[in-house]
Amino acid sequence: MDQPDTQAGLGPRRLAWDVVSETLKRRVPLDDVMDELSPAANLSPRDEALARAICVVTFRRLGTIGNALRERLNKGQRDERLLHLLAIGAAQILFLDVPDHAAVDTAVQLAQGDYKLKHADGLINAVLRRVARERDAILKGAEPWLDTPDWLEDRWIAQYGEDVAKRIAEAHRSTASVDLSVKKDAAGWAERLGGVLLPTGSIRLVERAPIRELAGYDEGAWWVQDAAAALPARLLKPQPGQRIADLCAAPGGKTAQLAAAGAEVLAVDRSAKRLERLTENLARLKLSVETRAIAAEKLDAEPFDGILLDAPCSATGTIRRHPDVTWTKGEDDLRKLTALQSRLLDKAASLLKPGGRLVYCTCSLEADEGEKQADAFLIRHPGFVREPIEPSEIGGLSDCITQKGDLRTLPFHLDGADQHRGGVDGFFAARFVRSGS
Repeated sequence: MDQPDTQAGLGPRRLAWDVVSETLKRRVPLDDVMDELSPAANLSPRDEALARAICVVTFRRLGTIGNALRERLNKGQRDERLLHLLAIGAAQILFLDVPDHAAVDTAVQLAQGDYKLKHADGLINAVLRRVARERDAILKGAEPWLDTPDWLEDRWIAQYGEDVAKRIAEAHRSTASVDLSVKKDAAGWAERLGGVLLPTGSIRLVERAPIRELAGYDEGAWWVQDAAAALPARLLKPQPGQRIADLCAAPGGKTAQLAAAGAEVLAVDRSAKRLERLTENLARLKLSVETRAIAAEKLDAEPFDGILLDAPCSATGTIRRHPDVTWTKGEDDLRKLTALQSRLLDKAASLLKPGGRLVYCTCSLEADEGEKQADAFLIRHPGFVREPIEPSEIGGLSDCITQKGDLRTLPFHLDGADQHRGGVDGFFAARFVRSGS
C-alpha cells in the first residue's frame, strides 16, 4: 500500500462521502451541499475538483453502482453511511481514472476513522476489490434504465414512447458540454477560444479548461450558458428600450441576454443572495439591470413590453449537468411545482401590456411543467394567443419544435459521433402574445 499517496487522497474522498450522504439525506441540490461543506474541508482547488467529480459520477451512475453493491453485499447491510462510502469507492473504480488501490485504500481508511464503521473495514476492502475484479461484467450488464428511477422511466415512456425515452436515459449517462453565450461576434470568439459555433448561436468548447483562465472572461465578453437555456430569451425578441421583466431571474444567464440586447430589464428573484450573485455576474459582463428581491407572485409594477418566466421546476432536463436531480426529486415535488408554475403564469399575464410577449420556460422534460401548462394557460386566459416558434429562430432545429409550435429540446438533440456535438439540456418554452394594442 502506498500510504502517503492514499493519506493525501483522504480529504477529497471524505468531502465527497459527506456531500453524497447529505444530498441524499436532505434531498437538496448537490451544489448547495458542496458550497456548505467545502470551506471546512479546506482543500486545494484540485482536490475540491476531485471531490466534485466523485460526487457527480456517483449520482450519474447511482443505479448501476447500487445494483453492483447489492449483488455483493448481504441483504442485512442497510447502514446508509456505509453504503454511501461504498458507492463513492465503486464510482471511482468503475467510472473515473483513479487507480483501484487508491479508491479501495482510502475507503478503508475513512471507515477506520469513523467509530461507527471501523468494524466494517474488512467488508469494505472485500466488496470494493470484488467490484474492481468484476468491473467488465458490471459495466456490460448496466442497462440504461438502471440509472433512472422507476417514476421517471414510466413518465418518459408514457410521454415520448419507449425509443425516445431510452435515448433520454442514455444521454443522461454522458457528461454535459460547456457552452457559452456571447454579447457579440460569436464566430470570432468561437475561433479565438478554439470552440465550435453551434447553429443556435452558442459556442461549444472543445477542450476543458478552467473557465476563469479563458480569453474574454475578465473583459466580460461571454458567459457560461447551455445552448438550450440560451433559446428562451431570444424567443422574446428583446428590442432596445423595451421594458422587460425577467421573473425568477437568478443566476442571470437569460437576464444577461436581455440586457445585452439593449432592453431595460427588471430582474426579479425571491432570493436576495442569488440576486447578489446575479449582480456580480452582470458587473463582470459590464451590463446593468434593476433587481428586486421579492417573490414574483407579489411583484407590483407598471405593465411590461415583454416578460420572461423561467419558472421553478423539477429540473429533469438538467440531469446530465446535475445528476443529483434524479435521486432528490419525486412526484410529490412535481405536484407542488406545477401549482406554483400556474400561479406564476397568471401573475405574469397580469403584468403584460396589450401586444406584449410572454415567454414561459422550464428546464424540465415533464409535460406537466411544459406542454400541459401552456395549454392550460390559454384556457384560463382567452386574451392571449400562442405565437408559434419558427425553425429559423433556433438555428433550423425543426426537430425541437412541437406540433403546436412550442420549443421542446431533449438531451440527445445536437448530439452526434464527434466531440463537438454533446447534446443540450432538456427545455420547454412557449411564447404567448396578449391581444390588443
